[in-house]
Amino acid sequence: MINYSKLAIPIKSKGRIYKENLSSIRSPYQRDRDRIIHSTAFRRLKHKTQVFINTSSDHFRTRITHSLEVSQIGRTLARYFNLNEDLTETLCLSHDLGHTPFGHAGEEVLNECMSDHGGFDHNLQTVRIVMLLEKKYYSFNGLNLTSETLEGLLKHNGLPVDKYTLVEIVGRECLNKKIDLDNGLSFEAQIAAISDDIAYNSHDLEDGLKAQLFKLEHLNEITIIKNLYKSNKKKFKNIDQKTLINIITRNLINVFVTDIIKETQKNIKKLKLKKFQDLDKQKDIFVNFSKPILQLDKELKNFLKEKMYNNKIVKQNTDRGKKIIENLFKKIKKKPLKYIKKEALNLYSKERCIADFIAGMTDRYAIKLNKSI
Repeated sequence: MINYSKLAIPIKSKGRIYKENLSSIRSPYQRDRDRIIHSTAFRRLKHKTQVFINTSSDHFRTRITHSLEVSQIGRTLARYFNLNEDLTETLCLSHDLGHTPFGHAGEEVLNECMSDHGGFDHNLQTVRIVMLLEKKYYSFNGLNLTSETLEGLLKHNGLPVDKYTLVEIVGRECLNKKIDLDNGLSFEAQIAAISDDIAYNSHDLEDGLKAQLFKLEHLNEITIIKNLYKSNKKKFKNIDQKTLINIITRNLINVFVTDIIKETQKNIKKLKLKKFQDLDKQKDIFVNFSKPILQLDKELKNFLKEKMYNNKIVKQNTDRGKKIIENLFKKIKKKPLKYIKKEALNLYSKERCIADFIAGMTDRYAIKLNKSI
């Protein structure tokens, strides 16, 4: 194993926007992780859609179980490369804090409602939550996370807006000199991003099988699954389907993680860096799949899109969720003071406050409020 410990972001952070005394028992990134876990937004993920609306079943994944699974994969990769596990875990646990109820369908319709007011993006909403909306401290709004955590969250999928719009949505604090918006993602942040990919691909597949949206035999359309299916059927005689699904899911994650390790080592070697610290200045992503696995990953995504995300039952539920959010936005806009604090309306536009309110809802609260509004 190559020792990458010099590449890791050190325990000593660049700092926080609002100065705080260092803890004598926890690193800055441990404190970030703990602040995320104790946040209101994190607890609400328990009742937010991953693929299936939260009221569908107790056994399907929600945003919180997805975030925990992303964290497990992220920690595995971070430990292998001797990176900062606490920072990696923080980014994995917090990456979906800004998600609306009803998953990406909810985000899509809320973005349409906000089209004339800066739009809506769940990644930026995550940053808005941790920088402005969480109320836990006397001296400042937000959670006052480290610069490294904020950078990783801001650039999770690349900055989706220009700096002017970013300031409008997140606030001027995002331009603080401690936050680097110009360089690429840190090693830890890249691991968090690709761990997200692995988790939702593998586990959405598992949930789709359990929901009987497709059968195990249908997975022969996907090369990577076909090979795992054949080898496990041969290895385990008379295996029941439930156990086989679990084994294939584990095998799939292992294939992805192993490939990432090998490809990332190759990519770093190609960079021929003079010093390890230059790695975080790279504009291009270096934590990635190999070309063959990228192709297999694309096959898997296409299969999930056709058989699961566009499935008639799933679409009926997500369309219902879209209508709920659209209706809530229209109704709340007519009487904002009934639902939103006056102090918030004095600070931000009416539409942005409504987006904050709706994005913070759980599936069941949105359904309940829509019935009574």
